[in-house]
Amino acid sequence: MQLGIFGGSFDPVHWGHLVLAKSCLQQAVLDQVWFVPTAHQPFKPQGPQASECHRLAMLQLACQSESRFIVSEIEFSRGGVSYTVDTLAAIREDLPAARLFFLMGADALVDFPNWYQPAEICRLATPLVVHRAGSMQPDFQHIKKFMSRQQLAVMHQLQVEMPATPISSSQIRKLISEDGDWRLLVPPAVAEYIEQQDLYRAC
Repeated sequence: MQLGIFGGSFDPVHWGHLVLAKSCLQQAVLDQVWFVPTAHQPFKPQGPQASECHRLAMLQLACQSESRFIVSEIEFSRGGVSYTVDTLAAIREDLPAARLFFLMGADALVDFPNWYQPAEICRLATPLVVHRAGSMQPDFQHIKKFMSRQQLAVMHQLQVEMPATPISSSQIRKLISEDGDWRLLVPPAVAEYIEQQDLYRAC
């Protein structure tokens, strides 16, 4: 099985997340994409705005129309700071025969050397780098020292292209708090959930 791992706060999940995952699913011929919401990101010590329960519920609503999208609670169950390397190691232990790919935007390559155990991340999974239309091409110099030549060649070959989707979760939270126009930026079921639960109003 070819399995894509997509981590993030998903606070809230939006169309940009889903387009990225769908692009990877199709272009890299993945069997599944696992959405893995973080408990606490090491680079965001203040934590997410919405609770784990709410973020999980929104993800499940967003993914319900695509059977190959799976929502994983692995980092919620583990608790503490969510390190990618620990998540990949746990998935590798549970699914030793799976070929793992770690989904990441091209912009994340710059910070990758500062991640916890980057070389081990590359040993456990092949980074699947996504280039958004209209943005700068990925700079693989930041990651090449952590990978074998063969793996680097595979990563170049599998680079995923996706349409421009200028959406961010922080933008959505700000629009909600200011009573702006945000509903078309998320799936309808997620918009309905946010309104029912009165989320992000006090951001």
